[in-house]
Amino acid sequence: KLINGKEIFQEKTYLVGVECKKAASDNFSIEESLKELEQLADTAGLMVLGSTYQKLSSPNPRTYIGSGKVAEIRSAVQALDIETIIFDDELSAGQLRNLEKSFGGGVRVCDRTALILDIFNQRAATHEAALQVTLAQMEYQLPRLTKLWTHLERQSGGQVKGMGEKQIEVDKRILRTQISTLRKELESVRKHRKLYRNRRRSVPIPVVSLVGYTNAGKSTLLNRLTGADVLAEDKLFATLDPTTRRVLMKSGTEFLLTDTVGFIQKLPTMWQHLEQHWRRYQNHQLLFIL
Repeated sequence: KLINGKEIFQEKTYLVGVECKKAASDNFSIEESLKELEQLADTAGLMVLGSTYQKLSSPNPRTYIGSGKVAEIRSAVQALDIETIIFDDELSAGQLRNLEKSFGGGVRVCDRTALILDIFNQRAATHEAALQVTLAQMEYQLPRLTKLWTHLERQSGGQVKGMGEKQIEVDKRILRTQISTLRKELESVRKHRKLYRNRRRSVPIPVVSLVGYTNAGKSTLLNRLTGADVLAEDKLFATLDPTTRRVLMKSGTEFLLTDTVGFIQKLPTMWQHLEQHWRRYQNHQLLFIL
């Protein structure tokens, strides 16, 4: 693929989804969910060559999908020379490990959560956003450390098995300590931001928030109304950090206009920080929904 005259090599990617009967009442169909996953993959710079899904009463606890679907995907991987397989739902460490074993050592398996966190990591521009992303990534990695050491065992012919079991516990303690430190630092940043918001509320200027689905055009509208130069791309999560600008109407009325992080379905389970971001705007005088 050529981008700005340069040849860019993109990972060949295949998408997999599961439609569970118990989730049949969801507002989004499996086709819509996979389409969104494809947009996320494109945002991350991946090249999607195909996708498939399976209807199940409940996910397989070992491989999330059935053995027949695993065999079907393995054939597609070989035919298309796939490098990465992304599942539309969050997978356990055991499921990730079993799937990578089923598809072969040269194929990387990840899930929607890992993909979203990777995009957030690429686009976090402020200190608070970077802290939030790092914390979420660590919380995601903690229960999956066993999978990382399984890779080492395979590469060394099983010689690191005993060492790996001990090292996993050491790594978990280190990671828990880092998570605790990050939470404290993030709380300190939030207190500072809260003080800033309280000072801003003391000024009698109404605040309007642009809210809506990611890539709905919030940043573009903010730029048009304020003359700002906020990044606006045809990508999911082009905006990860909130931006506020002052707007002066011809009538003399002025207000503050805030761009926000867009909504998305199947938000990562550990990403409560983003939910707090959205709740922050519930107290604004007006929510402009796109």
